[in-house]
Amino acid sequence: MELLPLVCLCLLSCSGETSAAGDGVKVVVKEDDDAVLPCSLSNKEDITGQAFDWKKDESQKEVFFHDAAGHTNQGPQFIDRVSHFQDQMMNGNASIKIRKTKMADSGNYSCIFPHPEPRQTFIIELVVGAAPKPFVTILDQTKDWSLLQCEAHGDPLPTVEWKDSDNKTLPADSPKVSERGGRSYITVKTTVTKADNYSCVATQETISHRIGSEIFVHLAGAASKPSVTSIKSDDGTVLQCEVLGASPKPKVEWKDSSGNILPVKDLKVTERGDSYDIVLQAALTKTDNFRCVVTQEEIGHQTGAETYVPLDGGARGGNIAALDPLVTMETVASSLSLSSIRGSGLRSAPCLEARELPASPSASSLPLSDR
Repeated sequence: MELLPLVCLCLLSCSGETSAAGDGVKVVVKEDDDAVLPCSLSNKEDITGQAFDWKKDESQKEVFFHDAAGHTNQGPQFIDRVSHFQDQMMNGNASIKIRKTKMADSGNYSCIFPHPEPRQTFIIELVVGAAPKPFVTILDQTKDWSLLQCEAHGDPLPTVEWKDSDNKTLPADSPKVSERGGRSYITVKTTVTKADNYSCVATQETISHRIGSEIFVHLAGAASKPSVTSIKSDDGTVLQCEVLGASPKPKVEWKDSSGNILPVKDLKVTERGDSYDIVLQAALTKTDNFRCVVTQEEIGHQTGAETYVPLDGGARGGNIAALDPLVTMETVASSLSLSSIRGSGLRSAPCLEARELPASPSASSLPLSDR
């Protein structure tokens, strides 16, 4: 009989991270998660009528025993927490699952086939204590800066760092370690001065585990609440979009439901210190859903407002009034990039209310687990 270095991958989705080193296998999980310890015969021989035994560490504590008659027994530390895969034994699978793992479950496990001779033993290392996703929050904020906090825990205690959307490590306060509920927590704070996606990354080098959480910071200078309306005059109907107090200076565009940019009829830009007020007008040439899109490339921010206007200039259901913005990066639970916003198609049914821009969440560039 021969044990594959890494087997039963379909069983490992709930067991965290699994790696192979030489003839050994390491399984890394968070506390309270389930762990699958793999042990299978390379020839997929039916082991239904065979005995196999699982023991822990050098003391050989009993974990799980299956005899040739099909009876099973669980070790005292694992009562009602360990089981095998009965329906897969015909394929040579002697793997076990340990439910709701504890820190004390960490150690080296032996998968033993006593028959036929010679007895064969294979070692699987279980590490319980992988850090879960850090908890990130905004502690304080002004129009110029935000104070971010990241809290993480795990065993071993992870190192924690803040990164911006370019994956650059940010300067931060000295980490603070505290005890709570029998666990050690590490807290790191940083102050940021621009709107961006920020990531808190927790790393446990000794168990090769890395995980992170993201948060988007929306400072006061980022454009918000574009006001859209239609104006009827002797020359026809025009669409008007007004943006107030934006910094840096945004690009403002009217688009139809197909994403075509409408020609500019009039554009007024007023500079007020470091911020800008912009009024953009475009001529109405057809009945359609129209949207005003406001983009600030420098800070990776985009927002907008949408309305339906018939060619006669009258809004469905009444006159057009100022509408709420579509969506800002601040309101998106999973952070967006400008590229994902550009790639999203805006298709909406006629309505006077502001709509959210549909967009796909951007994938983090970090090689983080638990994605």
